[in-house]
Amino acid sequence: MESAESLRNKCAACFRQFNRMEHLVHHMRTMYHSVHEPTCGICKKHCKSFESLREHLIGPLPKQECKNLFNIQGCKFCLTILDSPYALRIHQDRCQLSGGMLARLANLGLQDSLTIDNGFSRGQQVVALACKMVGGGSDGSLDICARVCIIDENENIIFHTYVKPSIPVTNYRYETTGIRPEYLRDAMPLRQVQRRIQDFLCNGEPMWRIRSAKGGKARILVGHGLDHDLDRLQVEYPGIMIRDTAKYPPLLKTSKLSNSLKYLTQAYLGYDIQTGIQNPYEDCVASMRLYLRMRNQVHRREEYPLASDPQNQNNFASWMSPEDMLAISRSDYYCWCLDSA
Repeated sequence: MESAESLRNKCAACFRQFNRMEHLVHHMRTMYHSVHEPTCGICKKHCKSFESLREHLIGPLPKQECKNLFNIQGCKFCLTILDSPYALRIHQDRCQLSGGMLARLANLGLQDSLTIDNGFSRGQQVVALACKMVGGGSDGSLDICARVCIIDENENIIFHTYVKPSIPVTNYRYETTGIRPEYLRDAMPLRQVQRRIQDFLCNGEPMWRIRSAKGGKARILVGHGLDHDLDRLQVEYPGIMIRDTAKYPPLLKTSKLSNSLKYLTQAYLGYDIQTGIQNPYEDCVASMRLYLRMRNQVHRREEYPLASDPQNQNNFASWMSPEDMLAISRSDYYCWCLDSA
């Protein structure tokens, strides 16, 4: 039986117990617990990532009561607890996705439907981008963008092209890229690709005016490892408009390092990618599906959802209860559910 004192010093989010109240206060100031954290549907424990939640439910040392119910009524992909085994079967038919895109992957040539509509389309526009690299330099280890693909939210290809390299290619990495020298000989030059993509993403809005994903013309850009892709494309884009599945805190490992797109797709969408010759369209689809799954998380609405908002000082005090501290605590990252708020 827990004492009244231990309950008073117990974090209302992660259930960690502290000897002194001031230690709990310090914990709340540094952990940024919030309604946006992955949460166990059984005991309501907050976890810092879905990998932490997975360990809590089915890891080597799970909480036994949670594990027992999860084994009967829990979805192994989105980690939701359903009302019954029957409800789980119905849910998993929708939750487990399939590749189902082989026909669209075959013999992709140049496709260019990039348009600038100056924000006249209804709703916030979201697109996903992925590249495939060949090797340059004396040992072939320098990444050179040789193929790029962009899709819309409905997985339609907006842009696909091979990219003519600006320096000699010394390793085509054919086993994974499927790219041959003749594919790049008359391809679109990198500078032209860069200009087309940059203009499309900004959508008629000057770069210096892009301050928020809300109400602007610029498009939200989804992908995995986008810093590297954009660097190889020589494209600049504000971080506030980027949704990177390699950096999103709920999708990180428990060590806070990135998971691979291959792992995330298998674990959270239920199918395999990158099993042979890799295609950027397949990567675009996987990252877009992960983004939509994260965006569709239902969290309690907050007037000021970020710890960085001026109204949120996260002023915790030793006279407050753990529940009161959790109520005023805010996240230190932008939850993708806010894109649909």
